[in-house]
Amino acid sequence: MRSPDFSYLTDIHFGDGVVECLPDVLDQLGVSRPLIVSDPGLTELGLVDRLNVAASVLFDDVETNPSERSARRALLRYRSERCDGIVALGGGSPMDLAKCVGLMVHHQEPLESYTISRGGTRRITANMPPLVAVPTTSGSGSEVGRAALLVLDSLGKMGFLSPFLLPRAAVCDPALTLTCPPSLTAACGMDALAHCVEAYCSVRFNPIADAIALDGFERGTAHIELAVEVGTRRDARREMMLCALEGGLAFQKGLGAVHSLSHPLGGLVGRRLHHGTLNAIFLPHVLRFNHEACASKMDTLAHRMGLRDGWALPDALARLNERLGLPTRLKDLGITHDEVGPLAELAWRDHCTPTNPRPLDEESCRRLYLNAW
Repeated sequence: MRSPDFSYLTDIHFGDGVVECLPDVLDQLGVSRPLIVSDPGLTELGLVDRLNVAASVLFDDVETNPSERSARRALLRYRSERCDGIVALGGGSPMDLAKCVGLMVHHQEPLESYTISRGGTRRITANMPPLVAVPTTSGSGSEVGRAALLVLDSLGKMGFLSPFLLPRAAVCDPALTLTCPPSLTAACGMDALAHCVEAYCSVRFNPIADAIALDGFERGTAHIELAVEVGTRRDARREMMLCALEGGLAFQKGLGAVHSLSHPLGGLVGRRLHHGTLNAIFLPHVLRFNHEACASKMDTLAHRMGLRDGWALPDALARLNERLGLPTRLKDLGITHDEVGPLAELAWRDHCTPTNPRPLDEESCRRLYLNAW
């Protein structure tokens, strides 16, 4: 029986080759027929086969921004195949979908009643099938997160939050990220850094999360370029997976305007906008907006990058985006000026807005959108 390498919020198995322990982890949780939630690209790369889980059932029809329709198809597969647990393999999208499928197994409809905006956190109970998360990107931190995002048929992209959505175990094998292409490595890495920055600057008091966020930020900024340029460097891949893991642990403290602005764009119908890419674009603009409200924290972040003070931080991260080859403006993604304006109200009402260090209103969200466009 394998013990976790460390346990903070949940059990975490970490290290090259640790994916081989997945059958043992499932056995300890009493799971004999798991539904594996993934995406077609990972199936083609052979990563599903590397799980080596007997009697498993595969659902790999997951979009970039997972939808309620996909969740219902996965739920139908779970029930028809008599599954008794779930394995989420991939980045944030498969993990978000897997959490929502687990929620739907034993919780009564309608699904929207469990969203944060509808006060649904208190309605989510422990009556959930065991979920094990196996990340293949270093970005979302969802493997240790208690939140999920899903594009609902009636409401757009909505958040779910509960300690019962937290995976029972995370199996974090940096070797699974070696095939992640440079562009995706960059976007996911900036997603992880955004989590570290926003969690650290969140208005909530949690010095433990602050320490974790700072460590993740320092690891990420020091290794993201190497991971993108030389994807086979196992040391860089390990550090980026730690950055993502620590970002996920830290954002128990809450996030901020970067995510408030990203979420409505991720819910646009007919578009496949990567969450990490959006976060990378917004991060410098939000830091400039927030500076007066968290100047000392921005100084600390800047010093971790070897910069003189917090005023230098937004430009440094903007230059990092450029070196990574990421888009720097929303219009670079094909987003039109007309699309951005109506999203300001959604951003203002987003569940991440209350913990932003500087108070947000609808007009400030609109200005931030236009600044980033």
